[in-house]
Amino acid sequence: MSVRPFRAAIPEAALDDLQARLERVRWPNQPAAAGWEYGTNLDYMRELVAYWRDGFDWRAAEAALNRFPQFIAELDGEQVHFIHERGSGPDPLALIITHGWPGSVFEFLEVIEPLAHPERFGGEAADGFDVVVPSLPGYGFSAPLSGPVTPRAVAGLWHRLMVDQLGYRRFGAQGGDWGSLVASWLGHDHAAALAGIHLNMVIMRPHLGADAPPLDQAELAWIARARATTRKEGGYMRIQATKPQTLAYGLTDSPVGLAAWITEKFHRWGDTGGDLERRFSKDRLLANIALYWLTGTANAASWMYCCLADRASTELPAGGRVAVPTGIAHFPGDIFELPPRRWVERVFDVVHWTDLSSGGHFAAMEEPAAFIDDVRTFFRPLRG
Repeated sequence: MSVRPFRAAIPEAALDDLQARLERVRWPNQPAAAGWEYGTNLDYMRELVAYWRDGFDWRAAEAALNRFPQFIAELDGEQVHFIHERGSGPDPLALIITHGWPGSVFEFLEVIEPLAHPERFGGEAADGFDVVVPSLPGYGFSAPLSGPVTPRAVAGLWHRLMVDQLGYRRFGAQGGDWGSLVASWLGHDHAAALAGIHLNMVIMRPHLGADAPPLDQAELAWIARARATTRKEGGYMRIQATKPQTLAYGLTDSPVGLAAWITEKFHRWGDTGGDLERRFSKDRLLANIALYWLTGTANAASWMYCCLADRASTELPAGGRVAVPTGIAHFPGDIFELPPRRWVERVFDVVHWTDLSSGGHFAAMEEPAAFIDDVRTFFRPLRG
């Protein structure tokens, strides 16, 4: 196993190819007065692609990424990209932060420095973290794998990265989307190394065997609402879980197709109130989309959804529990509604719960100050 320095440097030829493709778009039609009801709005996509073609600067996005120390680690024969910003203070706590789909490390660029160096932003250096932000296998600059990988397997990779490669005996984990499941499995499988886990989404399910307390009315009502959301919004999930290769031809050949596939999720999943750019500027959207395009990872990034066919990837085993201290940050605008506390406590040892006033699925991008404050507050008593 080894770690080597890395800097993002997309070849100019790849940018030229992208530009040529953006100049010969074949647009679809859409129903009259469609808005976003049927998917990504055509008028907005025309606007976004025009900006991608004539205004967006990938080199600026690349420079923003390259402000941070980056590395490639060899883990079980796989190449994993990660940011590693060492923190201030006498004894910073190591913290690994994991993104999900359709996000990337770009989600966290605004929170890395304040978490690592709070004294530069009006905080106390004693709250500093050694911040590690990896790209999930098959995403961004992490090499595509030979096949689907589960969040539990990723948790094992992250444990080896933090303990074996970077030498941390104890660390914290934070995650939303797939990152929440990775952090949950870290807490379950590698509790001895975990100071705690902080989640802004809950995917891990309890094992509801014969000995489990019956579900109460709040839990049953939440299950009904979650199923209704999945019926209306879960088409992407079903195709990525069952036929990702078929989808991949369009996403790999057309940057506009890829942008439409991702943009609709930011519009719907974020706390946008129907106004996408209230939360996500075109530059922020396109930095994330362009990373998928320029690294050719749209296909491999969808493979983790294949694990949904196996409940063992998302459900605790009988008698299982995530026993490390757990903090929950509830951002109310997330389309995936947080379960009731009783359900969450079936899985986790919840010692911290914050109900925020705004923010959605991409919490660190939407409400960076609230995200930073809640992470600091949760981990402060766990540093000893």
